[in-house]
Amino acid sequence: MDGSFSESTFDESRLSALETKFAHYLSAAETSSQNTAREKDRIKSLIADISHQTKTPIANLLIYSELLMEEELPASAKAHADAIYHQSEKLRFLIDSLVKLSRLENGIISLSPQHTALQPLLQGLAEQYAAKAAEKGLSLHLYDTDISAAFDPKWTAEALADIVDNAIKYTERGTVTVSAVNYEMFVRIDVSDTGAGIPESEQSKIFTRFYRLKIVPEQEGVGIGLYLARQIISGEGGYIKVTSIPGKGSTFSVFLPRQQQFFQNC
Repeated sequence: MDGSFSESTFDESRLSALETKFAHYLSAAETSSQNTAREKDRIKSLIADISHQTKTPIANLLIYSELLMEEELPASAKAHADAIYHQSEKLRFLIDSLVKLSRLENGIISLSPQHTALQPLLQGLAEQYAAKAAEKGLSLHLYDTDISAAFDPKWTAEALADIVDNAIKYTERGTVTVSAVNYEMFVRIDVSDTGAGIPESEQSKIFTRFYRLKIVPEQEGVGIGLYLARQIISGEGGYIKVTSIPGKGSTFSVFLPRQQQFFQNC
């Protein structure tokens, strides 16, 4: 059971033959484990190289495009400088998201759920996105709660931030609300909006990599936020579901375990 095994004697009995088969199996399993560990190390190094090698060029693109926008330029040139800045920012976001996703999928980053109160997490999200909602004339409302659940505060905040950001992005008027409901085994966090809604035919696709809603092609995005959010929440022993009515809005429900699970997910 612990991976250690040794043959003390060998004869022609069935028990000895079984011992030999166990020894071969454990040897193959150890070799496979070592190969997997080496592959994870290689991927970890590759991710680190990609992150390091792209960070400086993208930062330079953002800085120089900002400097260009501050110059006295013709209107067309200013538009081009603005386009360079926004596309560079989009590239930075994409690289950062892919690095995070790759680290999660390959077990380089481990989620560490702990029993924690939800209110500080939700309050932080409301404060983070209050200005963005106000810029669009939206009301961002948080219902206070005294519920606790088992989650990794840092990564759960990132998953919920993607959902709240999408709710604001795809809502032109009305309200975005954040609330929590307690169940026997799970806690449900609802992020509801009064936006465009999601057709039923697309609801099963929005959590896949790089999928963009067809009804709002003009919105900026790379289609990875909800996929990353689902990976994080499922890694904590939870899940995400969506209910939506086109033209009336959507509700994304994040279910987190109430108690810490006695297994580790990546």
